[in-house]
Amino acid sequence: MAEPIRLLLVEDNQVFREAQSGIEVVASVAEGSLAAEAVRKHQPDVVLMDYRLPGIDGVQATKAVREASPDVAVVCLTASANLREVDALYEAGAVACLSKDQELDEIVDAIRRAAGPWLGARDPGIHQ
Repeated sequence: MAEPIRLLLVEDNQVFREAQSGIEVVASVAEGSLAAEAVRKHQPDVVLMDYRLPGIDGVQATKAVREASPDVAVVCLTASANLREVDALYEAGAVACLSKDQELDEIVDAIRRAAGPWLGARDPGIHQ
């Protein structure tokens, strides 16, 4: 049996903290400024990053996470980012950017793909 995907949540919305089969939430922080430290401490495979967070935004937090751990994949969630903001997330190192309006199964699917063989590469098919 495969090891579960180790996931760090950087999200202030409780709904995304539900357990999913094959995914182990190793830590959860509600502020972007805490993301890099949590990545160093918990060594996740994937970070699920909210775009709008208290303190620093998802772009700054994604940059900090990728500097702290270049091999971790960052999947971003947003309720209302415009195209320029989404492009900034990808430039910061995100591998996917999804809407919070998408079904939970689609978000979980993106997490699983982020932990897959293309880890670290942008998946243009994920952004919606």
